[in-house]
Amino acid sequence: MRKLEEKIGYRFQNIALLETALTHSSYANEKHGTDCQSYERLEFLGDSILGLVTADFLYHHEPRLPEGRMTRLRAELVCEASLHRVALSLGLGEYMRLGRGEEHTGGRERPSILADMVEAIIAAMYLDSGLDEARRFILDRVLKDAEIGETHRGADYKTELQELVQQQPGQLISYELIGESGPDHDKRFSFRVSISGKPAGEGTGRTKKEAEQNAARCALEALRK
Repeated sequence: MRKLEEKIGYRFQNIALLETALTHSSYANEKHGTDCQSYERLEFLGDSILGLVTADFLYHHEPRLPEGRMTRLRAELVCEASLHRVALSLGLGEYMRLGRGEEHTGGRERPSILADMVEAIIAAMYLDSGLDEARRFILDRVLKDAEIGETHRGADYKTELQELVQQQPGQLISYELIGESGPDHDKRFSFRVSISGKPAGEGTGRTKKEAEQNAARCALEALRK
Protein backbone atom coordinates (compact mmCIF):
# COMPACT_ATOMS: atom_id res chain seq x y z
CA MET A 1 0.00 0.00 0.00
CA ARG A 2 2.83 2.43 0.75
CA LYS A 3 4.23 2.02 -2.74
CA LEU A 4 0.83 2.81 -4.24
CA GLU A 5 0.48 5.82 -1.96
CA GLU A 6 3.72 7.17 -3.42
CA LYS A 7 2.32 6.82 -6.92
CA ILE A 8 -0.92 8.53 -5.91
CA GLY A 9 1.00 11.24 -4.08
CA TYR A 10 -1.04 10.92 -0.92
CA ARG A 11 -0.50 9.23 2.45
CA PHE A 12 -3.71 7.88 3.97
CA GLN A 13 -4.53 8.44 7.62
CA ASN A 14 -6.87 5.44 7.43
CA ILE A 15 -5.20 2.91 5.17
CA ALA A 16 -8.29 0.68 5.36
CA LEU A 17 -10.05 3.11 3.01
CA LEU A 18 -7.45 2.46 0.32
CA GLU A 19 -7.63 -1.28 0.89
CA THR A 20 -11.41 -1.19 0.46
CA ALA A 21 -11.04 0.85 -2.74
CA LEU A 22 -8.93 -1.98 -4.15
CA THR A 23 -11.24 -4.81 -3.06
CA HIS A 24 -13.50 -6.40 -5.68
CA SER A 25 -16.84 -7.90 -4.65
CA SER A 26 -15.58 -11.38 -5.61
CA TYR A 27 -12.87 -11.09 -2.93
CA ALA A 28 -15.27 -9.68 -0.32
CA ASN A 29 -17.73 -12.52 -1.00
CA GLU A 30 -15.03 -15.09 -0.37
CA LYS A 31 -14.41 -13.43 3.00
CA HIS A 32 -18.06 -13.84 3.99
CA GLY A 33 -18.57 -13.40 7.70
CA THR A 34 -15.78 -10.85 8.05
CA ASP A 35 -15.84 -7.04 7.88
CA CYS A 36 -14.33 -7.10 4.39
CA GLN A 37 -16.17 -4.76 2.01
CA SER A 38 -15.88 -4.20 -1.72
CA TYR A 39 -15.17 -0.92 -3.48
CA GLU A 40 -18.73 -0.56 -4.82
CA ARG A 41 -20.01 2.02 -2.32
CA LEU A 42 -16.80 4.02 -2.66
CA GLU A 43 -17.08 3.86 -6.44
CA PHE A 44 -20.62 5.29 -6.22
CA LEU A 45 -19.37 8.24 -4.18
CA GLY A 46 -16.25 8.72 -6.27
CA ASP A 47 -18.28 8.92 -9.47
CA SER A 48 -20.18 11.92 -8.09
CA ILE A 49 -17.02 13.63 -6.80
CA LEU A 50 -15.34 13.15 -10.17
CA GLY A 51 -18.36 14.59 -11.95
CA LEU A 52 -18.44 17.62 -9.65
CA VAL A 53 -14.74 18.43 -9.98
CA THR A 54 -14.84 17.97 -13.76
CA ALA A 55 -17.92 20.18 -14.11
CA ASP A 56 -16.26 22.87 -11.99
CA PHE A 57 -13.08 22.60 -14.08
CA LEU A 58 -14.96 23.00 -17.37
CA TYR A 59 -17.09 25.86 -16.06
CA HIS A 60 -14.05 27.93 -15.10
CA HIS A 61 -11.59 26.88 -17.82
CA GLU A 62 -13.92 26.79 -20.82
CA PRO A 63 -16.12 29.89 -20.32
CA ARG A 64 -17.32 29.99 -23.93
CA LEU A 65 -18.60 26.43 -24.14
CA PRO A 66 -22.39 25.99 -24.08
CA GLU A 67 -24.02 23.60 -21.62
CA GLY A 68 -24.55 20.82 -24.16
CA ARG A 69 -20.92 20.79 -25.23
CA MET A 70 -19.73 20.87 -21.60
CA THR A 71 -21.95 17.86 -20.85
CA ARG A 72 -20.43 15.84 -23.70
CA LEU A 73 -16.90 16.95 -22.86
CA ARG A 74 -17.36 15.97 -19.21
CA ALA A 75 -18.56 12.53 -20.30
CA GLU A 76 -15.52 12.19 -22.56
CA LEU A 77 -13.09 13.21 -19.83
CA VAL A 78 -14.44 10.79 -17.21
CA CYS A 79 -15.31 7.87 -19.49
CA GLU A 80 -14.16 4.33 -18.78
CA ALA A 81 -11.31 4.57 -21.29
CA SER A 82 -9.96 7.72 -19.63
CA LEU A 83 -10.10 6.22 -16.13
CA HIS A 84 -8.61 2.98 -17.41
CA ARG A 85 -5.56 4.93 -18.62
CA VAL A 86 -5.21 6.44 -15.15
CA ALA A 87 -5.39 2.97 -13.60
CA LEU A 88 -2.69 1.68 -15.94
CA SER A 89 -0.43 4.63 -15.14
CA LEU A 90 -0.73 3.74 -11.45
CA GLY A 91 -0.35 0.00 -12.02
CA LEU A 92 -3.55 -0.68 -10.07
CA GLY A 93 -3.82 -4.20 -11.44
CA GLU A 94 -1.07 -5.46 -9.17
CA TYR A 95 -2.67 -4.00 -6.05
CA MET A 96 -6.32 -5.03 -6.45
CA ARG A 97 -7.81 -7.82 -4.33
CA LEU A 98 -9.77 -10.30 -6.43
CA GLY A 99 -11.60 -13.55 -5.73
CA ARG A 100 -10.22 -16.72 -7.27
CA GLY A 101 -12.87 -16.88 -9.99
CA GLU A 102 -12.39 -13.28 -11.08
CA GLU A 103 -8.65 -13.75 -11.01
CA HIS A 104 -8.83 -16.70 -13.36
CA THR A 105 -11.08 -14.88 -15.85
CA GLY A 106 -8.75 -11.91 -16.29
CA GLY A 107 -10.31 -9.49 -13.84
CA ARG A 108 -6.95 -7.94 -13.03
CA GLU A 109 -6.77 -6.50 -16.57
CA ARG A 110 -10.48 -5.75 -17.06
CA PRO A 111 -10.91 -2.05 -17.97
CA SER A 112 -14.30 -1.69 -16.25
CA ILE A 113 -12.93 -2.91 -12.90
CA LEU A 114 -9.81 -0.78 -13.13
CA ALA A 115 -11.87 2.32 -14.00
CA ASP A 116 -14.22 1.69 -11.08
CA MET A 117 -11.28 1.41 -8.71
CA VAL A 118 -9.98 4.81 -9.78
CA GLU A 119 -13.32 6.31 -8.75
CA ALA A 120 -13.19 4.34 -5.49
CA ILE A 121 -9.72 5.74 -4.73
CA ILE A 122 -11.04 9.27 -5.33
CA ALA A 123 -13.79 8.63 -2.76
CA ALA A 124 -11.31 7.10 -0.32
CA MET A 125 -9.16 10.24 -0.48
CA TYR A 126 -12.24 12.41 -0.01
CA LEU A 127 -13.36 10.49 3.07
CA ASP A 128 -9.85 10.45 4.48
CA SER A 129 -9.14 14.18 4.26
CA GLY A 130 -11.77 16.08 2.28
CA LEU A 131 -12.32 17.42 -1.21
CA ASP A 132 -9.01 19.23 -1.73
CA GLU A 133 -6.87 16.09 -1.99
CA ALA A 134 -9.45 14.34 -4.16
CA ARG A 135 -9.55 17.40 -6.42
CA ARG A 136 -5.76 17.50 -6.65
CA PHE A 137 -5.66 13.87 -7.73
CA ILE A 138 -8.41 14.39 -10.35
CA LEU A 139 -6.77 17.50 -11.81
CA ASP A 140 -3.35 15.85 -11.91
CA ARG A 141 -4.35 12.40 -13.13
CA VAL A 142 -7.64 12.73 -15.03
CA LEU A 143 -7.84 16.32 -16.27
CA LYS A 144 -4.17 17.16 -16.75
CA ASP A 145 -4.26 16.86 -20.55
CA ALA A 146 -7.38 18.99 -20.75
CA GLU A 147 -5.62 21.71 -18.80
CA ILE A 148 -2.49 21.87 -20.95
CA GLY A 149 -3.84 21.45 -24.46
CA GLU A 150 -6.50 20.42 -26.92
CA THR A 151 -6.29 16.69 -26.23
CA HIS A 152 -9.87 16.29 -25.04
CA ARG A 153 -11.62 19.19 -26.69
CA GLY A 154 -12.29 17.53 -30.02
CA ALA A 155 -12.57 20.90 -31.84
CA ASP A 156 -16.14 20.13 -32.86
CA TYR A 157 -16.98 23.64 -34.03
CA LYS A 158 -19.95 22.47 -36.10
CA THR A 159 -21.66 21.11 -33.00
CA GLU A 160 -20.85 24.24 -31.00
CA LEU A 161 -22.27 26.43 -33.77
CA GLN A 162 -25.40 24.29 -33.97
CA GLU A 163 -25.96 24.56 -30.23
CA LEU A 164 -25.44 28.32 -30.27
CA VAL A 165 -27.80 28.89 -33.19
CA GLN A 166 -30.48 26.63 -31.71
CA GLN A 167 -30.83 29.06 -28.84
CA GLN A 168 -32.90 31.12 -31.29
CA PRO A 169 -35.76 28.94 -32.61
CA GLY A 170 -36.26 28.82 -36.36
CA GLN A 171 -32.64 29.40 -37.34
CA LEU A 172 -31.18 26.95 -39.88
CA ILE A 173 -27.55 26.18 -40.69
CA SER A 174 -26.32 25.11 -44.13
CA TYR A 175 -22.87 24.36 -45.59
CA GLU A 176 -21.95 25.02 -49.22
CA LEU A 177 -18.87 23.96 -51.20
CA ILE A 178 -17.62 27.19 -52.80
CA GLY A 179 -14.21 26.16 -54.08
CA GLU A 180 -11.89 23.27 -54.86
CA SER A 181 -8.26 23.49 -55.92
CA GLY A 182 -4.97 21.59 -56.15
CA PRO A 183 -3.96 18.20 -57.56
CA ASP A 184 -5.67 15.01 -56.44
CA HIS A 185 -2.94 14.22 -53.91
CA ASP A 186 -3.12 17.68 -52.33
CA LYS A 187 -6.68 18.95 -52.63
CA ARG A 188 -7.98 22.08 -50.93
CA PHE A 189 -11.68 22.57 -50.30
CA SER A 190 -13.47 25.78 -49.37
CA PHE A 191 -16.85 25.89 -47.63
CA ARG A 192 -19.22 28.64 -46.63
CA VAL A 193 -21.61 28.26 -43.70
CA SER A 194 -24.86 30.21 -43.74
CA ILE A 195 -27.40 30.83 -41.00
CA SER A 196 -30.94 31.07 -42.34
CA GLY A 197 -29.53 31.90 -45.79
CA LYS A 198 -27.09 34.58 -44.61
CA PRO A 199 -23.32 33.87 -45.00
CA ALA A 200 -21.72 33.55 -41.56
CA GLY A 201 -18.22 32.25 -42.20
CA GLU A 202 -15.84 30.55 -44.63
CA GLY A 203 -13.10 27.98 -44.19
CA THR A 204 -10.66 25.81 -46.13
CA GLY A 205 -9.15 22.40 -45.48
CA ARG A 206 -7.56 19.29 -46.94
CA THR A 207 -10.88 17.48 -46.58
CA LYS A 208 -14.46 18.64 -46.87
CA LYS A 209 -15.01 17.84 -43.21
CA GLU A 210 -12.03 19.94 -42.13
CA ALA A 211 -13.18 22.84 -44.32
CA GLU A 212 -16.68 22.71 -42.81
CA GLN A 213 -15.19 22.75 -39.30
CA ASN A 214 -13.04 25.77 -40.14
CA ALA A 215 -16.03 27.58 -41.62
CA ALA A 216 -18.00 26.87 -38.42
CA ARG A 217 -15.09 28.16 -36.32
CA CYS A 218 -15.02 31.36 -38.35
CA ALA A 219 -18.78 31.81 -37.81
CA LEU A 220 -18.42 31.19 -34.08
CA GLU A 221 -15.66 33.78 -33.75
CA ALA A 222 -17.80 36.34 -35.60
CA LEU A 223 -20.91 35.62 -33.51
CA ARG A 224 -19.01 35.92 -30.22
CA LYS A 225 -17.45 39.33 -30.97
